[in-house]
Amino acid sequence: MSWNPALDPNDPLQGNGDSIETVIIPRSRDLGGFEVRRALPAPKRQMVGPFIFFDQVGPAEFVTNGGIDVRPHPHIGLSTVTYLYQGEFEHRDSTGAHQIIYPGEVNLMTAGHGVTHSERTSAETRATRHSLFGIQTWIALPDEAEDIEPAFEHNSVADLPFLEGEGKQVRLILGNAWGEQAPAKVHSEMFYADAVLEAGAQIPLPDNHEDRGVYVSQGSIEVAGQTFGTGQMMVFRPGDAITLTAGAAGARLMLLGGATLAGPRYIWWNFVASSQERMEEAKKDWARGDWDNGRFQLPIGDMQDFIPLPKS
Repeated sequence: MSWNPALDPNDPLQGNGDSIETVIIPRSRDLGGFEVRRALPAPKRQMVGPFIFFDQVGPAEFVTNGGIDVRPHPHIGLSTVTYLYQGEFEHRDSTGAHQIIYPGEVNLMTAGHGVTHSERTSAETRATRHSLFGIQTWIALPDEAEDIEPAFEHNSVADLPFLEGEGKQVRLILGNAWGEQAPAKVHSEMFYADAVLEAGAQIPLPDNHEDRGVYVSQGSIEVAGQTFGTGQMMVFRPGDAITLTAGAAGARLMLLGGATLAGPRYIWWNFVASSQERMEEAKKDWARGDWDNGRFQLPIGDMQDFIPLPKS
C-alpha cells in the first residue's frame, strides 16, 4: 500500500514530559525454556483502552523436540490476540478452529460466553531447532458483548493494511488508525499496530482514540527528550499530540489503545468479567467439567488433557 501522509508528524517536537501518564516495567516469568514479560495488567494501569493483558513471549530458542505446550484452558469476557515476530505455533479451540500462525499474521479468538483453546508447537517445527518471539494480548469485551457466541478469525499478512516510507513500516493489526481499517471484527473502538522504525524515524500516535500506549519490543524511542528502551510500556494522557522518534539502533513498537470501557473489569486466571458473579459462575462451570453439555467444550483434536481450575 502507498504511504499515508497521516503517518508523518506535522511537528517533530510534539508532546512533552507531562504527556506520559504512566511508565510500566513488565514483570518477567520463566515458563521453562522461554521468558514471558507481562506489561498489563500493572499496579498503576489495569487497561489501555480495552487491552487488559499484554505479554511479550520470548525471544526464545528451542532445540530439537522443544517447544510450547499450553494445554486446553478456558476464557470468558475477552478476545485473545496472537501476533508473532518469529516462529509459529498451532492453535485449536472449541469453535472447531485449527490454525498455525506465522510471523505477521493475526489470530483473534473471541471468547464471549465461553471458549476453550490450546497452543502447541507443531510436530514439524519440533523436528528442528527453532525460535519463538511474539506478543499476546487480551481485549476486554464491552458489556453488550460479554455473552456472545465464541468465534475465531485468522488474518494473513496480505489481509492487513501495510504502510511504509520515511524510514518506517507499519502493519495495522486491529481497529482503525491513520485513516486505515484492519479487517478483523472487534466489538469496541481500538487500534493495534506493529511499527518498525529506522534510526531517527518518527511516527505520530493516532489522534482519534481516547487511550493510547506504546510498547518497545526492540531498540529504543525518544519522547519529548526522554528515552525509553526495550521492554518498557508508556501510556499517554488523552488528547495530547505525541510523536515517537526511534533511537540510534532503530525500534520495533506495538502501538495500542482505544475507547475505555463503561465500567471496571474483574480478572482472575483466564477469565475477564464485568461482575464477580459472572466470574464465580465461570469457575464453577470449568470445575464441573461437563464437556458434552456444559458451557465449555474441549478443543477438537486436543481433548486428552486440560488445565484444571487453580485452587486460589
